Amino acid sequence: MNENKIHDIIKERFGCDNVSNDMRLREDFDVDSITLLEFVMDAEEEFDVEIEDEDLAKFVTVGDVVDYFNKK
Repeated sequence: MNENKIHDIIKERFGCDNVSNDMRLREDFDVDSITLLEFVMDAEEEFDVEIEDEDLAKFVTVGDVVDYFNKK
């Protein structure tokens, strides 16, 4: 399932132990734009999908990312 893999990527990239779909990417993980972009690149590589720049703004919560990849 994409959800578990996305959670794993977040844990590794952001250095955290717990992830839930309602967590906000920037606020709850205290990441900057570069780290968020690196996460997106990790996810693109894992799922072999290219994320359009305009779609990045839609990634507010972990659940947003999960939903995006479940639709791909």
